[in-house]
Amino acid sequence: MTKQQHFGWFLARGFGPHGWGHPYLDWNYQWTSPDLYQQSARELEQAGFDLLIIEDSPSLGNPSTIDLRVRQAFGGPKHDPLLLAPYLFGATSNLGIVPTVNPAAYLPYTAARQFASLQHLSGNRLGLNVVTDTGSARHFGDAAPLGHDAAYDRAEEWLDGIRKLWRSWPEGALIADPAQGRYADGTKLDAVAHRGEYFAFDGPLNALPFTDGFDGFDGEPTIVSPGGSGRGLGFAGANSDVQLALAPLDVESIRAYRAKIHAAAVERGRNPADISILFAIQPVIVSSAEEADRLVAASANPSDAALLAIAEKQSSDLETDLTALDLDKPLDLTIFGDHVSQGSINRLVGKFDPATTPLRELLGKQARLGRIGKGGFVGTAEELADLIEDLGENADNDGVLLWGDLHPVTVHRILDELVPILRRRGILRTSFGGGGLRANLRDF
Repeated sequence: MTKQQHFGWFLARGFGPHGWGHPYLDWNYQWTSPDLYQQSARELEQAGFDLLIIEDSPSLGNPSTIDLRVRQAFGGPKHDPLLLAPYLFGATSNLGIVPTVNPAAYLPYTAARQFASLQHLSGNRLGLNVVTDTGSARHFGDAAPLGHDAAYDRAEEWLDGIRKLWRSWPEGALIADPAQGRYADGTKLDAVAHRGEYFAFDGPLNALPFTDGFDGFDGEPTIVSPGGSGRGLGFAGANSDVQLALAPLDVESIRAYRAKIHAAAVERGRNPADISILFAIQPVIVSSAEEADRLVAASANPSDAALLAIAEKQSSDLETDLTALDLDKPLDLTIFGDHVSQGSINRLVGKFDPATTPLRELLGKQARLGRIGKGGFVGTAEELADLIEDLGENADNDGVLLWGDLHPVTVHRILDELVPILRRRGILRTSFGGGGLRANLRDF
């Protein structure tokens, strides 16, 4: 029997100018209006998707690269995805909504209360994509950004503290019985009194406890994490319900990545089956294999103008100006500050030796397209379905995250042909069991 898999959408631009830089901007959707996102979210739910993850980066970057961040709207402007979530909950019934949150930006008590409110209001459909971006430090009162591992230490303390607050109403504290004339028993509440390395706060939390769920705590929001470093994988193993994964989409790589996450979960005393590992794919769906071959061939020798456009985007992601560098000289990795994501650097460099590889080759790798099944993502819907099915059957993959703007044109371009094929093969769900995001992830 074909393995059923979970599907999500990763809104990579965040709550930003959707359509900018693409011809479909002329559809005249307003990116600041919820209508655009509500329409797309309804269609993802209709397609049987479990969750929508919304990227965010609260900072416009360091002063030297702000212009690069905003020139093509790669890094901003953006609105806060947490405030978009209620509009998407109102437009859907089963889809999980997962805004990105940064522990530097939310004090634990405030965060615990806001997240609890959204979880209750949404019928247990809130997820939190916990990131450790440190480039925003100056916006939140920190004199200097934390190092990579220290940022994960802070995130872990932050999440542990939030969970303590969520659980400060133990069993029996909430009575809510009109016959007794009593709503709650305050003597049972936990004062918490957290004093840690990064945060200090007291409880109990002034919010309704989570009483529905499978084991008492399963009513809490679903935790998602994207980290690919050793420390990031350890964080996922200890805390996450969903891992947003980036890896080559072949059976060996998928198995190796899954083994790392599962080992990290076991090390922290968790059941590996409690983490759904979803690999990100940004497909280019075309009508025929011949059209796919034509696109791939056309991308083989990118022009300097094409390379410069990629350098602008990479400069935004890396908060480091690559556009003024000599394309024919190697990339000096010392130009990247400690706050720059190691994963982003690794995605630029790949398997090349940066000490000997010209920048032209690193950027060219980003420009060149590849065929589905041969290390790339260009192909027909049937070919993409073949890849997804193969990863499920032979690598025991949990599912995938399709990557793109949350715009009706993008959603339809990828899903119109793909969804019927996946459903005919039994890979994509046709209905939801109910109970919220975590329950959906445990349906199979």
